[in-house]
Amino acid sequence: MRNNLAVAELPPSPLAVEAPTRQTVPVVFASPHSGNIYPPDFVAQARLDINNLRRSEDAFIDELFGAAPRLGAPLLKALFPRAYIDPNREPFELDPAMFADSLPPFVNTRSPRVSAGLGTIARVVASGAEIYRAKLSFAEARTRIDALYRPYHARLAELVDATAAQFGHAVLIDCHSMPSVGGPMDRDPGRRRVDFVLGDCFGASCAPVLTLGVERYLRDLGYAVARNDPYAGGFTTRHYGRPSDGHHALQIEINRALYMDEARIERGADFQVLATRLGGLIQAVGAIAARELH
Repeated sequence: MRNNLAVAELPPSPLAVEAPTRQTVPVVFASPHSGNIYPPDFVAQARLDINNLRRSEDAFIDELFGAAPRLGAPLLKALFPRAYIDPNREPFELDPAMFADSLPPFVNTRSPRVSAGLGTIARVVASGAEIYRAKLSFAEARTRIDALYRPYHARLAELVDATAAQFGHAVLIDCHSMPSVGGPMDRDPGRRRVDFVLGDCFGASCAPVLTLGVERYLRDLGYAVARNDPYAGGFTTRHYGRPSDGHHALQIEINRALYMDEARIERGADFQVLATRLGGLIQAVGAIAARELH
């Protein structure tokens, strides 16, 4: 298999939906950080080479969850890279130090994500290295948000709402990967991480039976699983997770050492093993969503 990395202009639609022939389970899977089409103007703006720009990419996560459509659930994936714009943030979480002009008052400049350099337009990659050679204009940030961020969330909301309309409720699984060791911008710098971290915003974004069911499935396979540490769920989990309305959201973080060479950003020997096991997880989530959350 090839890595499919491209330095190229983004297509007119900056996302892709792999849809089942017929949706049979009330679940939507989303991969917001696996996009690997790097616009040439962005690469030219960066002080980092392409391999270092990819340190923030959740490489191959869309492939690991690629069985979802065959198992009756849609899979949404961003085609743009996280280092370019991060859809798992508020629309305008921006660091004023990154911009040549003043930011409008509606911009959130004080969130913990902004302080860490990881706002909607990131200042650094996951390793802590600065991305840009020079300051940006706010107009450029707004262009990226309007062209990429907003279409992603519009499509995600459509999928979740359509699922809820069809089944009476909906589960969103937000799919991510994490470095095997906490980075300098993380809450756990230098700490070796467990295999999976489940983020449910400390119980606020989904029914407990969903988190427990996913945790049990993974533990039964021998994986080490943690909840909400160091990732409790990002903007997507908080925004779409409204259990009282029948909308449940769970973030899943997978340790990259399980399936890839982190330095070379290549699939590892156990990639297909994990993909097969995640196919079982997709089925388990579908069963929980259909039988226990209705």
